[in-house]
This record gives sequence, C-alpha cells and structure tokens, in this order.
Amino acid sequence: MATGYLDILRARHATRLLVGTLVGRLPNATAAIAIVLFVRAEGGTYSLAGALAAVYGVANAVGQPVLGRLVDLRGQPRVQLPAAVLSALAMAVFAFAGTGSPAVAYGAVAAAGLFTPPLEGGLRALWSSVLSEEDHVHRAYAMDAVAQEVMFTVGPLLVTVCASLWSAQAALLVLNVIGVLGALSVVVSPPSRAWRSAPREAHWLGALRSPGLLALLGAFLAVGMALGSITVAAVSYADEHGGDQVYGWLMAGIGLGALIGGMAYGARQWAGEPARRLQGLVALLAVCYLPLMLMPGAVAMTLLMVVAGLFLAPAIACAFVLVDRHAPRGTVTEAFSWLVTTFTVGASVGTGLTGPVVEAGGALWGFAVPGVAGGVSLLVLVATGRVLAVPAGRAVVAARSENDPNRAVEPRFRSGDRA
Repeated sequence: MATGYLDILRARHATRLLVGTLVGRLPNATAAIAIVLFVRAEGGTYSLAGALAAVYGVANAVGQPVLGRLVDLRGQPRVQLPAAVLSALAMAVFAFAGTGSPAVAYGAVAAAGLFTPPLEGGLRALWSSVLSEEDHVHRAYAMDAVAQEVMFTVGPLLVTVCASLWSAQAALLVLNVIGVLGALSVVVSPPSRAWRSAPREAHWLGALRSPGLLALLGAFLAVGMALGSITVAAVSYADEHGGDQVYGWLMAGIGLGALIGGMAYGARQWAGEPARRLQGLVALLAVCYLPLMLMPGAVAMTLLMVVAGLFLAPAIACAFVLVDRHAPRGTVTEAFSWLVTTFTVGASVGTGLTGPVVEAGGALWGFAVPGVAGGVSLLVLVATGRVLAVPAGRAVVAARSENDPNRAVEPRFRSGDRA
C-alpha cells in the first residue's frame, strides 16, 4: 500500500501539487466552524452564525462550477490566484467589520464563498499531466479522497487552536492567508502554468451537457444527503450518550473509516468497468449505514461509524474516474467542480431534512435517512448504468485529451448535440 502511494508522490511536482491544494483549501474546509466561532466571540446568536455559514456554503456551491469553467477557458493561474486573494480579502472584511452591520457581514461571507478557488477540480485536471500511467492517475484520485478526510479532520482542529491561542478573528485571518499561500504554490508550479484545457465546443450548458455526468451528479447528491444526515442524527444520539465528547468520537470514527477504505482502495489496481464498480461501492456504502439504527453504546457506535465510513472515499475516488471519462472535452475542471458543488448541496439538504425527522422520531429515524439516501443513490446508478458505461457505439477516442492521456473512450459530443 505504502509503495503504491510513494510511487505517486515521487513523481515530479506531485507532492507539491497535493500539499499546495490541501493548504489552499483550508479556508474552505474550516469556514463553517471559523464563522460560527467568530460570531459567537462577537456576541452574536447561534441563528446568526448558522445563517452566515449557510450563506457562505450556498455562495461556494454557486461559485465553484462558474470558476471551474473560467479555469478551463483561461487557465489555472489567471483564475485560481485572483480568486483566492479576493476570497481572503472578503473574509478579512468580515473579520474586521464583525457582525455590527448584518448587510456587510452577509455580503462579505457571500463574496468569500463565491470566490473560493476551485483548487480541488484543478488538481484532478492536473493529475493526468503529472502521472504517465492510467493506474497511477486512478490511485492519485484515491489518495486525493483520503487527503480530503485528513484535511477535514485537521482543519477544524487548527481553527480551535488558533482561536484558543489568539482569537477567533485571528483564526479567520491566519487560515485565509495560509490558503492564499497554498494557492500560490500551486499556480506557480510548472504543471499548472503549462496546463491548457482541450478545445471545447461552445455551449451554454458546458459540462452539464454530458448525460453521464448528470447521472453521477444525481447519484452523489444522494450520497451527500446521507453524509449530511449522519451529522445531525449523531448529535441527537450524543445528547443521550455523553454529549459533545461522544459526538467528536463519532465524527472521528466515520472519518477514520473513510481513511482506511480510501487507502485500501488505492493500494491496488482494479479491473473492469468503473461504472459497475461504483454501483458495488455505493451498495456497500448504503448497507453499512443500516447498522447505525441499532444505536448501541458509545464505544460500539463509534465502531459502527468506522464501518459506515469505509466505502465513502473509495466511492468518491471511483466517481472521479467516471467524471474524467464523461466530461466533455475542454470542461474537465468545471465537471469536477460540479461534483464538489452537488455533494455540498446534498449534504446541506440532508442536514435540513434530518432535523425535523429527528425531532419527530428521535435519533433512530435520523439514522434511517442515510440508508434510504444510499439506496436512492444506488437506484440512480443502476437506472443510468448504460449511460455511465459509455457503449462503444456512442464513444470515440480523443485524438488528444486532457481527461485521459491513455486515450480512454469519451462520450461523443458532435456539433449537433445541443441540449
């Protein structure tokens, strides 16, 4: 396992791109908790804190595919770095202005979310230019999914440490400065400066004109709902089994499961169609959510959370491969950004849906939601299996593709293929 990942990290520029992207994404990964801590430190209510965090999330969901399309059109340095600077400046306005003027606060966090650079999609667009072998690219996707779990585990810890050592305001400022430095490290690298999207057909739908990508987005909207619902149901469970400390262990458990699963998945080569493999992974994901309804003691529940997280990172890594295959030429960054946006929106929907469910039926029914959402995701994948498989009669081999240097088949988009 370690050897496979080391082979990727030894590739020229790979470590720099991975680390720079993760550092650059820290402000986004920590935004919700940093905003809540800052608003509370300013004497604001939880309602205001939640509303500001929600505005940031919605703006981020809107901005990612838009900026992703601009990256495909203009290149990474011209978009990523200015976006990172604008996002950091907007968050600085929020940090210095505080919550005294709601209009300024809402406008600042909205701008910060809207201009968050699509570094995640940008990295996945670069892997094929940095790694020469197809199995290495697929393994890099798995490593990327694992690294996300590390970032979303370490990020909140960094926020709380900064807030404890200095202040919540300092946490906002420091993390955003670090984020700009991470983005700078990526965009000045040779692969980022040299990368150019393949020529694209002008179309107002962009990446969304791909039926395969739409199928993936529908499936991962439901996966996001499952993950968002677990965070709410776990709060209700923890309230009855030990409070915040138990909740922390539960969330750490699902993160640990994703780490283990992602590392194991990326350690080997996988034969067969990735569309069929994704169906199996999502089926296992849904099945592993069901035991959460047993709601045993805190220790056993933490172990069940580890099991529930095992197939999350593998499913995401497999989805990356399919996004790579189905993105129309010249839209790869935008396509990956749409997956990020859809997953984020799904998590928000799951959070909002599960709150009333928990209030009506308790944590038991709250933990039923992820199982149902996982089942819906599987049904979408099965129903769209032919589209995701890209039948040979509807595929062409790109003469040159930034999506797949090994000339894997892509969906055909002729000039007459307009939605």
